[in-house]
Amino acid sequence: MQSAIILGGGMVGVGAALHLQQRGWSVTLVDRREPGRETSYGNAGMIQAEAVRPYPMPRDLATLVKIATGRTNDVRYSLSSLHRHIEPLLRYWWHSAPKRHREAIVGWARLIAYATPEHDILIREAHADNLIRRAGYRALYRDAAALEHSIKDAEQDQREFGVKFRVLSGSELTKAEPILRDDLPGAIHWLDTWTVSDPGALVTAYAELFVRLGGRIVLGDAQSLQQTATGWSVNTDQGRIDAANAVVTLGPWSPDLLYKFGYRVPLVRKRGYHMHYSGGASLDLPLVDKGSGYAMGPMAKGIRITTGAELTGPHALATPVQLASAEASARELIDLGKRAEPEPWFGTRPCTPDMLPVLGRAPRHPGLWMNFGHGHQGFTLGPATGRLLAEMMNGETPSIDPTPYRPERF
Repeated sequence: MQSAIILGGGMVGVGAALHLQQRGWSVTLVDRREPGRETSYGNAGMIQAEAVRPYPMPRDLATLVKIATGRTNDVRYSLSSLHRHIEPLLRYWWHSAPKRHREAIVGWARLIAYATPEHDILIREAHADNLIRRAGYRALYRDAAALEHSIKDAEQDQREFGVKFRVLSGSELTKAEPILRDDLPGAIHWLDTWTVSDPGALVTAYAELFVRLGGRIVLGDAQSLQQTATGWSVNTDQGRIDAANAVVTLGPWSPDLLYKFGYRVPLVRKRGYHMHYSGGASLDLPLVDKGSGYAMGPMAKGIRITTGAELTGPHALATPVQLASAEASARELIDLGKRAEPEPWFGTRPCTPDMLPVLGRAPRHPGLWMNFGHGHQGFTLGPATGRLLAEMMNGETPSIDPTPYRPERF
């Protein structure tokens, strides 16, 4: 029987573990915490079937000046830690040129096509349908010109990728969400995206399915990974575990582990924050406030606000300026209620400079595999890239061409 250690218990790691297990592999999932407690826990709770375009870095001078001077809430940065980000940001800027971004869209959209179908299988097997709503979300616009521009992009995505949406006028939006103020230009209702009332609970449900089917989850230190005569080993609270293969699905921490094996994988590490609010109005569907750079949606703990990207140091204290700004913007739209937690949650999104995940065999180490760098979409894409990785590891013909995601591209 083939064996594998999966290092990392987020959506990406659990997705890979389940797909290998389905192929008859003996799989042990190793993490420092219970599954789904890091970045997979803290996202906006959407399985985004419409997200066929990875986020490019702005290249127009006006937007870059707004970011540099702190006049946008989408992106903020800490000046003292900017030196850590310069090299990956320059690569990101280069890959965001129209022709190269177009190449990224093609590679990205192929993965997105598998997002909801692969989740659907696991949701049903894990009996997690109570966490899922299949009604989409709304992108709200405060500026009519921005709405018109986005409608043109949406129409192009519909022609190329079959993405489904509906345009709502200001009055239609108010009818759909009566709690909203009534002077907004309108919204785009993305119809194919699924929303999750508790993202961490969905990862937990998948992990419990993995255990129910014979998988093993143990607490351990990924940094203890060592190559052995027969494969790979890692130290855990249940002693040393050995397997013929090891899979690195550690999200933003993946490059730190791979560095000791001689791999240099650049990441743009984007920190995001969230906070829950209770006692106010209730939303029907999640809203993404495009002009103010945040998302808010109904969750089990109340309305969750999730922020954009903060570029800071890995061990920097929380500086929830974006959250405060998002909260103020949200209060202009609805009665948000009170904060339900004493402190905001924050976590880091692992974004590669070319906007595509790192997926495949390590070039110089037999039995070492990588699956990370999903940017803002690890929660969406975990089961899809887990399937692709399992196909490659199992010697099958991959369902899509894995070339764009190969680790050696760096």
